[in-house]
Amino acid sequence: MKIEITLPSDFKETEVSTLLEKQWLVPKKVRHFLRTGQNVAVNDQTVKFHETATGGDKISLTFDDGNYPTPSIEHGDAGLITPLFEDEHLLIVNKPVGMKTHPNDPGEEGTLLNHVAAYLAQTDTIPYVVHRLDRDTSGAILFAKNPFILPILSRMLEAKAIKRTYQAVASRAITQKEMTINKRITKDRHDSRKRMVSDVAGQEAITHVTCDHIGENCSYVYCVLETGRTHQIRVHLASMGHPIMGDPLYHPQPDRAARLMLHAYELSLVHPLTQEAITVQALPSLWA
Repeated sequence: MKIEITLPSDFKETEVSTLLEKQWLVPKKVRHFLRTGQNVAVNDQTVKFHETATGGDKISLTFDDGNYPTPSIEHGDAGLITPLFEDEHLLIVNKPVGMKTHPNDPGEEGTLLNHVAAYLAQTDTIPYVVHRLDRDTSGAILFAKNPFILPILSRMLEAKAIKRTYQAVASRAITQKEMTINKRITKDRHDSRKRMVSDVAGQEAITHVTCDHIGENCSYVYCVLETGRTHQIRVHLASMGHPIMGDPLYHPQPDRAARLMLHAYELSLVHPLTQEAITVQALPSLWA
């Protein structure tokens, strides 16, 4: 596998070692392989890690086939994929409601990952899941198109460098224009499907909520995740007395809406390889 990246024209001169470690967050194990194999080239010339690269340079990284095993993914229906952004490294698509992000069992089909695999099959590209959305949550979701960039994107998620903004319709009127919910979340001991707030056993979970407007017995809100726990927005809003409309797990009257009223509306990041600022919106939104 060979990865080629052209540095932005305004990129300042940087040592190759710094570029790989600090700019691209390449894991130590991968950097070691690139260095010992002399598999880094600048403008098609092999370089050592203390040498430099600057704006406009083409960086080439070469890997042996055995470095990244190719996963086997059943192909679904490419026609179900709505791309929001795509280049040779990344793919952001608009996930439909009612579709799982990825298979949980060998041979499982009909998930978003299966359909993305079919969409990318014409270019012999394999998709890799960067993050997930619940089955009943719709909206923008990011995939890596090669295994090299996957850990870089994962570390960006951990570093809060990928911003995810959700729309939700919460029950009852929320009187605060803005609030931050900082409550730890853990598994529900009584229901394996659910999560719950727990100050003792939970993992840190932070959600920033902005009320857009108040409807009849409900509130239209934007939620920005600072962490990414399972069911985080659903659990946090429910813990504040404002469960999401249509939520079969956390709303006592889920029949008030035809679906879970949660939508991954906007996703933004700075491309880790090209430094391009990317912001996409998954339309239609939950409200006008």
